[in-house]
Amino acid sequence: MIKDFEIKQNYNIDDLVKIMEILRSKDGCPWDKEQTHDSIRNNFLEEAYEVADAIDRDNKVDLKEELGDCLLQVAFHSQIAKENGDFDFDSVADGVCKKLILRHPHVFGDVKADTAEKVLDNWDKIKMVEKGQESYTDTLKSVPKAFPALLRAAKVQKRAKKANFDWEDVYEPLMKVGEELSELEEAVEDGCPFRISEEFGDMLFAAVNVSRFLNVDAEQALASATDKFIARFEKVENKAKEKGIDMKNASLEELDAIWDEVKSEE
Repeated sequence: MIKDFEIKQNYNIDDLVKIMEILRSKDGCPWDKEQTHDSIRNNFLEEAYEVADAIDRDNKVDLKEELGDCLLQVAFHSQIAKENGDFDFDSVADGVCKKLILRHPHVFGDVKADTAEKVLDNWDKIKMVEKGQESYTDTLKSVPKAFPALLRAAKVQKRAKKANFDWEDVYEPLMKVGEELSELEEAVEDGCPFRISEEFGDMLFAAVNVSRFLNVDAEQALASATDKFIARFEKVENKAKEKGIDMKNASLEELDAIWDEVKSEE
């Protein structure tokens, strides 16, 4: 046990940074000492999703815990970077503070922005200067490829809209979905795996355009549809058991009839 570490009733951010330093030290934790930015990359993503899940469930206790887990990941990566001579936790905090001040000139400066729309417009302009983005294409390319595909598609489309490259109304992207579906059907008939994948992607991209015009979050909409499927599937399975039907050996017609029965009862 590290003898010079003070056991306290309550800890703060400085304690977290110190604990992380101890865990990575010579006498620290064997597992923590072995980790790299790459090895714990997915841990950060998982913790972020768990934060989102706690928000969706409106569970404040879990939200506090999951935010702490995300903060741990920040401290973890910062400690690894410090050991590599790249940066430390203080420089991470310094950077985000400077960014917030710079991107809020209407609060910390003399710029006038009395609506959320003006704030976001200023934010985008300042961000382009910060990132050295000289074209609208640069802003599209800067959307991280690590984002969930539906989220990335929506962000790319929103940034393209800032260049006035967008549909007039929702009916145009709706027609585009139909066109892409027809092209997908043709690809399926041709049997070319590459073209099938390409046309399927085009159809999804067009569907995201529709969701954007309808102010529907495509990621959440698909998640809800998946939850709905699971709930209906459970009811179908229960009804099949009641009828003495073995799902695994039942015909599609039998299961489809039960599905329609379940759907009509909702």
